[in-house]
Formats: sequence, C-alpha cells, structure tokens
Amino acid sequence: DGIEVSVFAISDGNHYSILPTAKDYKRIGEKDSGLNTGGMGAVSPVHFANKEFLDNVEEKIIKPTFEGLKNENIPYSGFLYFGLINVKNKPYVIEYNVRLGDPETEAVIPRIESDLLSLFSSVANGTLKNEKIKISKQSASTIVLVANGYPEAYEKGDPITCYDNIKDSIVFHAGTKEENKDVVTNGGRVMAITSFGESMQEALEKSYSTAAKIQFKGKYYRKDIGFDLN
Repeated sequence: DGIEVSVFAISDGNHYSILPTAKDYKRIGEKDSGLNTGGMGAVSPVHFANKEFLDNVEEKIIKPTFEGLKNENIPYSGFLYFGLINVKNKPYVIEYNVRLGDPETEAVIPRIESDLLSLFSSVANGTLKNEKIKISKQSASTIVLVANGYPEAYEKGDPITCYDNIKDSIVFHAGTKEENKDVVTNGGRVMAITSFGESMQEALEKSYSTAAKIQFKGKYYRKDIGFDLN
C-alpha cells in the first residue's frame, strides 16, 4: 500500500550512475481505472523522491543489486530500471527491467542535458566513472495519445493532422506510418507528447495544450496524469 516511482541507473559493468526519477500511469482510465496499457503518460521528477529517499534507495537497493550482479559474475552494462513503491517513506522493489521504461523514457531522456552519445560511449568503453551527467532542473510531463479501442482492438489508418507545427512540446511518433504522403495511425499508442516547465503543473499544461491540438479520429488521452502527486 503506497505510491509507485521508477528509478533508473546506467552501468558500464563496474560503475553506475543514477538517472532522473519518473512515475508512469498504466491504466487506460482516469484515476487509474480500467485495463492496463503500455503506458498512458509519465512525469519526471517525482517530488517525494527527495535526497533522503533516494539515498535510501541507493544504499538498500541499487548498490546491493549491482554488487549482486558482480558476485554472480554477470557482466551487466546498460540501463537498469528499478520499479519501486514508497511505503511510509521506505522504498520496496516491485520489479526490475533491463531497459528504460516507456513512456518514462520520453520524460527522463529529455531531462538529460549532457551528451547522450558520450554517455553511451562511456558505457561501452567502461569509462562511465569519468562521465558527468547533467540533469535539467525543469519538470517534464509526457501525455500519450492512443487510438480508439486501445488497449483492446483498435483502429488503424486514420489521418493525423496539426502535429507538425508544435512549438511548446516534443512530439514522439510511436504508432504512426506514412501513407500516400499523409501520416496515419498505425498502433494503439499513437504519439507521446513531452513538455518542460518550471513546475510540474506548467509542464502538464503545455503537454495538454499540445495534446488538444493534434487531431485524429477517435483520439483518446488521460486528462489526469500527475493527479496523485499534487
């Protein structure tokens, strides 16, 4: 009984660095109701994951995990996703993933201001300890636009308009394709909209403004992302 948070780390097999926290929203319906999806939105950072909480996460979960990998002679390099739950300010592990989560990726990666290629190169070359990762202090919010019927049977081939002149957000194409010079829907989760703000509220307002502008038949998105963090 608590609130979930995702913590991400990247490792070159000997050293690791911790990346921004995020929280995603899996259920199709508002207030986390209905069927599970691949993800309807995410926010980063998560305000309750303060220094004290993250220090606890590192000492009790992240360090022992990477030490365990070494002790088991598993040479792991790449992303490691710690799916946690905060129970009375104590972190517990729900799941691990050997990747970044989605749509958390679209909220986390844009907040990394340092060079991604240099970061990935350091992971490949075993020089991560020399890499300084700069994280934006701004908040990021991601809203996912889905096709009518998702996550069950959904429609494809509907033209998408008003997506190519967006200034306040980053538009990530997911379930789209080009057809006769038009961009049309081609998956359940069609687009992810990410915006920055000095506050989470500002970031969400920008993402929702962009989500309202983009048009395709049967478009649906949750209008309560971040609701449980107010």
